Amino acid sequence: MGKLNVVVLRYLSRDDFRVLTAVEMGMKNHEIVPVSLLSSIASLKHGGCNKILRELVKHKLVVYERSKTVQGYRLNYGGYDYLALKTFCSREVILSVGNQMGVGKESDIYIVASPDGDQYALKLHRLGRTSFRNLKNKRDYHKHRKNMSWLYLSRLSAMKEYAYMKALYDRGFPVPKPVDYNRHAVVMELINGYPLCQVHNLQDPSALYNEFMELIVKLANHGLIHGDFNEFNLMLDDQDHITMIDFPQMVSTSHPNAEWYFDRDVKCIRDFFAKRYNYESELFPTFKDIRRSYSLDVEISASGFTKDLERDCALLHPAGPEEEEDDEDDEDDEKDDAEDSTDEEAEEESVDKDEYKYAMQELEGLKISKTHADIQDEEESEKREVEKETERAPKAQSDEELENNLEEELKEAEDECPELTDLSASNKEFKPFRDLDSLLHMAEHRRRRTDSEATMGSIGSCSTIPPEVVRQKVRNQLTKQQKAAQRRRLQKGEANLVTKSRRENQINIKSSMESASFWG
Repeated sequence: MGKLNVVVLRYLSRDDFRVLTAVEMGMKNHEIVPVSLLSSIASLKHGGCNKILRELVKHKLVVYERSKTVQGYRLNYGGYDYLALKTFCSREVILSVGNQMGVGKESDIYIVASPDGDQYALKLHRLGRTSFRNLKNKRDYHKHRKNMSWLYLSRLSAMKEYAYMKALYDRGFPVPKPVDYNRHAVVMELINGYPLCQVHNLQDPSALYNEFMELIVKLANHGLIHGDFNEFNLMLDDQDHITMIDFPQMVSTSHPNAEWYFDRDVKCIRDFFAKRYNYESELFPTFKDIRRSYSLDVEISASGFTKDLERDCALLHPAGPEEEEDDEDDEDDEKDDAEDSTDEEAEEESVDKDEYKYAMQELEGLKISKTHADIQDEEESEKREVEKETERAPKAQSDEELENNLEEELKEAEDECPELTDLSASNKEFKPFRDLDSLLHMAEHRRRRTDSEATMGSIGSCSTIPPEVVRQKVRNQLTKQQKAAQRRRLQKGEANLVTKSRRENQINIKSSMESASFWG
């Protein structure tokens, strides 16, 4: 979790990013990814994959780990940063990375520039710091999952923040303009201001206090509570305009502890103004003052909003006739999704090759080809068009009409080429016709391999070994060859581990022999 060093990024080749992406794909269902799996995902030769992995370990983009049962590699935040930056560069979102602006308990922020010269803020989520490891108990990123990596949680956090930021920006809230996101990185507008914790003097503390309280109430009326509304997540510019940042911990007003979160946000602002600006006010909002007018928590699936609460909202706000039809379609889609959920769980265990190809094309900036579902849709549409054309076409003609047409065509052909009419008769005169008798005669007098006078042999139809024994021997031989190949594949890249243990044993034996000869 050190600083972001982008010097090595320009020297990485396409194969390096293939291996990094393979490690990322393998970590979906492996804590430590073995080299055999990496080479099969990346479609590289085993020796080439090991060479690239050694270079990536040297640059601290992946980590080599060895346990009692398995040995392999895992991705760290350095390699994850490079994958996100490479994707942004291929999308032409950013071109260069500048200085570090700030460090938080769960993120690092850098200044970046676009190809057009515009400056943005790049936020890299880094969940799992030593000072903030209780996140799995405080937030519901993982939902029903029991085991998950910090990289996966950082990716979910960035996705949530981008969704909140985009929804709030579209509705006129004072938040930075979202630009793009990928993996655990979010690119947003660079705010020319200062955090509220660094501002010591205000021209009108009471007016700013009222703006903060109105912003908290406005968020709650839209169905959201910030959850961390304090002086570290609020920024002011030279004209005292407010900008709100840091959204991953937002919760819904339907959350069981929503009132406690709301009161805590209000208390943070009151205590800060009393301590820093000596301003205290008896007017402050409460949770009962909320008049909910929008349901942003439903659109973004905020924490604490369940399907039972969604049904209650549907009862309180009945839908019109057009919306009822949409709801029926949504119910049908939910049923289909429930039927397909079992298949999707089984497919999660294996690494998806299509997803790997998609990630590689995204890294290289290529146009993504059509998926298999799109090709099937096109084929179905073509079939429907052909069926429609056949329905519109007239009925088939009768057999008699078809025969008459064929006879007319033959007559026309004879008139056009009269010299070709007696071609079959002339062929029979110059070449004997291949009838059944001639074919049998040729088959009897055909020369065979066993007709030679110089060689003799015997052909037997029955075998002395039962076929079950033969099958068992072949099966055992194949399993031995497969095991030997797998052993060779596993030990080829990590032969140094075996040789290291052998050398240690040889050194121990040699030292013991020397000591025995010394003491004589």
